[in-house]
Amino acid sequence: MKLTASVLAILFIVLCAYAGRTQESAPPPPANAQKVEIVVDSYSFDPDTIKVTAGKPVELTLRSVTSLVPHNFTIDDPASGLDVDVDIPSGEDVTVTFTPQKTGKFPFYCGKKGLFGSHLKKGMMGTLEVM
Repeated sequence: MKLTASVLAILFIVLCAYAGRTQESAPPPPANAQKVEIVVDSYSFDPDTIKVTAGKPVELTLRSVTSLVPHNFTIDDPASGLDVDVDIPSGEDVTVTFTPQKTGKFPFYCGKKGLFGSHLKKGMMGTLEVM
């Protein structure tokens, strides 16, 4: 009986400590951010070409319209200020902010692999054009 009371007391203390914590939120995007929304569907991004200006922050909202399959969004060019790799759960929106530093065309893609193969090989890719 004493063990049960001790366990319950410890659980109560842990729950009270956790309940008192506040969740940190991401800082708001800069007011001058270039806002872009991409619809993420089964093996596609819409639009699949995005045009932005170098040196200005980009606020990218990725809206998943899939009901089962999760995706991700990857741009892998850290030297250009483009080092983005974010998971997109099915049916959810994810927002990411980054600032491209160099002009050029940069591929983005979904790097997930499923039962039917790589999402990239199925055509889930696009281009970020930085001017």
